[in-house]
Amino acid sequence: MGKELVVESLRLPKDSLLGASIVTITGNMDVFVENYKGIIEYTSQVILLQGKTCKIEICGKRLNIVYYTNEDMKISGCIEAVRYMA
Repeated sequence: MGKELVVESLRLPKDSLLGASIVTITGNMDVFVENYKGIIEYTSQVILLQGKTCKIEICGKRLNIVYYTNEDMKISGCIEAVRYMA
């Protein structure tokens, strides 16, 4: 039985046990990302983050990382798309 099945059957939070990233989008102006590993690319049009299981690409205009820590970050700007890449 895989880790994910155990977590699912016990109804445990996937983010803390599997390291899944949490992406919260507020309107089209703010993105809050938790559980990421690092920043791969950072421009005013694209911010590419490395998650534990995939890459997360935020596309838009006037993108800016407001703050970041080892666990989370806030991105603001005109958000046009969020894409998960294997």
